Amino acid sequence: MDLQLSFGKGDGAAGTVYRPLIFTNTSDRQCVIQGFPGVSYVGGNDGHQIGAPAYRDGSKGPAITLQPGDQAAAVIGYVNIDNYDVEVCRPEPAKGLRIYPPQETASMYIPFDNPETGCSNDKLPGNQLTVQTIKAGTGQQ
Repeated sequence: MDLQLSFGKGDGAAGTVYRPLIFTNTSDRQCVIQGFPGVSYVGGNDGHQIGAPAYRDGSKGPAITLQPGDQAAAVIGYVNIDNYDVEVCRPEPAKGLRIYPPQETASMYIPFDNPETGCSNDKLPGNQLTVQTIKAGTGQQ
């Protein structure tokens, strides 16, 4: 699958920022995408995972056929890690996200424009990242 990743504009609500992760079909043929991408914070020079992967929020959506140039998006929720006690969170700088497109075993990487911070503890009381199923379009309001 020939996909390009980009971030859409985000907005916040109750301690969480929601931002669409946009998948663009860069091939010369149609592709079908369905479900949830795998999403996790990555950091360090080795690209290691920071904390638990994103929690899948909601139900798996319908299959989406992307023609060349078409886009689909999955909305990612980033919890404000200041909601967690520092000793519980164990903050660590995150350079970007590792993304596994649905039904794919090869990962992709998208860097953050501005550094983020994730909790390295993978047993938090709650989810520092959530992801919704992929939907047609860019996920922008």
